[in-house]
Amino acid sequence: MIDITLILLGAGSATRFKMEPKKQWLYSGDKPLWLQVSDEFDSLYDFAKVIVVSTAEEISIMRYFADYHFVEGGSSRQESLNNALKEVDTEMVLVSDIARCCLDREMIDRVLEARGRADSIVPVLPVVDTLYMSGEPIDRSSIKRIQTPQLSRTKLLKDALSKGVEYTDDSSAVVANGGSVEFVGGSENAHKLTTIDDLKKLACIQRPSLRTLSGFGIDIHPFEDGKEMMLCGTKIAVDYGFKAHSDGDVAIHAIIDAILGAAGFGDIGEFYPDNDSNYAGADSRELLRDTVRMVRSFGLVIGNVDISIIAEAPRLLPYKDEMRQNLAEIIGIRRNFINIKATTAEKLGFLGRKEGVAVEAIANLTYFDWTK
Repeated sequence: MIDITLILLGAGSATRFKMEPKKQWLYSGDKPLWLQVSDEFDSLYDFAKVIVVSTAEEISIMRYFADYHFVEGGSSRQESLNNALKEVDTEMVLVSDIARCCLDREMIDRVLEARGRADSIVPVLPVVDTLYMSGEPIDRSSIKRIQTPQLSRTKLLKDALSKGVEYTDDSSAVVANGGSVEFVGGSENAHKLTTIDDLKKLACIQRPSLRTLSGFGIDIHPFEDGKEMMLCGTKIAVDYGFKAHSDGDVAIHAIIDAILGAAGFGDIGEFYPDNDSNYAGADSRELLRDTVRMVRSFGLVIGNVDISIIAEAPRLLPYKDEMRQNLAEIIGIRRNFINIKATTAEKLGFLGRKEGVAVEAIANLTYFDWTK
């Protein structure tokens, strides 16, 4: 084991990337980029600890993928790094950006082999183009392009970042607070993913897998007199509704579970718990919109949804077209990719006694194809 902690930063909003999925959630094969980077680092070096920094929402999903040590980031790179450093107890810490996703083993070895020669070890690239500043040429030999990962003395980096001054990288903080820095050769292969055009420069990113992900959802609600009935986002003209914490749209609840199931993200109760007052009387259409937003931002595309509504009452045939249209608009797919079937329970059980409704749903997802 190397007595070094690895910190991988990925809590940024990626506003310059201009693509619906967050760049750390683009799929390379069947792995999101953050996982590909984490796994590759972990397979190359036996670090004392691997810390992945991301947003609270992303961490709740990341835990389904791997057992790394996850830390919630902040509003800036430095705040995110500070949060992660609180979990570091090794003498040295190696900090890299998930967006620098193509690892160059030789470059990283150069960084690690220089351990102890300075307070911060930094990979750099020379500038080969002519440079001007304020209309005057400058000596390009004195300019260096800084890369990550950077290896620093943990205590010195913690102390430097605690001063309230904002730095653009770890080495700047170390040097500004009296520490020494040593430069080692960087790598053109360690290009950082910042804009969509950068995807063409990153040979380590594979085309997304063509795998189809399928999920199943089921929900059941009893009737309650005097409530408004909502089903597939459509108001049904009866004088009873569903007994539920939210508006009780049993069909949308089943669809949400099917989508989450296909994504491998758990179930509806984990995201919209029925003991949370924030969701009392909630509009299930908004819950579905939020679910769709989430899976899309995490690199997934909803292909189709098929549901079966099991009920003796109410009669649903007059509403099916409107239901299909509602769901298509919320999910963002064509109407023909939404299928709604209605059947009875042949007068058996509580459904047959007209005491409630059950819905079964299937959803199919694919990985967002960023190559297009």
